Amino acid sequence: MSRPPLSPITATLDETVPFVGPEAIARRTGVPLKARIGANESPFGPAPSVLKAMAAAASESWHYGDPENHDLRLAIANHLGVDPANVMPGEGVDAILGMAVRLFAAPSSTVVTSLGGYPTFNYHIFGYGAAMHTVPYIGDREDVDALARAARETQASMVYLANPDNPMGSWWDAASVERFIDAVPETTMIILDEAYGEFAPQGTLPALDVERENLLRMRTFSKAYGLAGARVGYVIGETRNISAFNRIRNHFGISNVAQAAGIAALADQAFLQQSLLDVRQSLAETAAIAQKHGLMPLPTATNFLAVDCGRDGPHAQAILDGLAKRGIFVRKPVVTGLNRCIRISAGTADDRALLDAALGEVLAEL
Repeated sequence: MSRPPLSPITATLDETVPFVGPEAIARRTGVPLKARIGANESPFGPAPSVLKAMAAAASESWHYGDPENHDLRLAIANHLGVDPANVMPGEGVDAILGMAVRLFAAPSSTVVTSLGGYPTFNYHIFGYGAAMHTVPYIGDREDVDALARAARETQASMVYLANPDNPMGSWWDAASVERFIDAVPETTMIILDEAYGEFAPQGTLPALDVERENLLRMRTFSKAYGLAGARVGYVIGETRNISAFNRIRNHFGISNVAQAAGIAALADQAFLQQSLLDVRQSLAETAAIAQKHGLMPLPTATNFLAVDCGRDGPHAQAILDGLAKRGIFVRKPVVTGLNRCIRISAGTADDRALLDAALGEVLAEL
């Protein structure tokens, strides 16, 4: 019996979820989740003021959120010191990345990214029929010079750089990022993913330049502001590029609750600063736990640690699997070289105590 065919692009794709969530692992294994320290979420937020704003907005959930996201857009613009025309909110960076690929990467065009970099961006590259060209990491960092060179050599439609980086937590200073931007052809759209920017040291993020016509910068409320479940982020760029998102975005994609959350989060910078301190303290204690068990935490500019397990990918996978059997959810890179590490998000004191005990048991077994 005949059936409607899939489109030519989607017919070639695997059915996949870029990230396997802890809920899926718990369902599959039957092991209850005890410590959720693998998804780079923040256990310290959102702020009480944000929860209050969300509760008030929830009573208005009978109607759609503002399709222009006017108040949220204005709040973000005021926070950044730019015009609202230079900002577009979206359903988290993941959704905005997908829209950016749809806008600037035609089917069969080339998109340059790092081998082992953020997998959801790759998901969108394939989903819109573009070809992916990858550049290896160098010293556990994305190779900014090689990325720019590959963009020139392949005549890429887009090039992606996460700074700070996921999954390694590494970063480049602003001068190096600006060197990368200047080296990319004007016809290549640069995607600068700054989802972890609030955690980075001073001098990591370049000054905003909303006049550059081949640069889009992505930021989010999911990490430092503790709103991963609300799904709200934004893109910053030149006005015509930002306006182009109106051609394809889901205009009712951000709920009124999420819009209220973003506005309230920006207004409570005192809570943000406390959360950043809590994350740094959590990571320092997590690093001490890793070192206690003979593992090596890498420097980080994010809300997670990449921890070098000292051998190879299978050994790191065995540690990850052993932790999962004890209800401790962490993740790891998949590419050879990077996959010697596991990745542990900032957690609570209880999370760290569970990690400490479980890690000792797992390593003793191995």
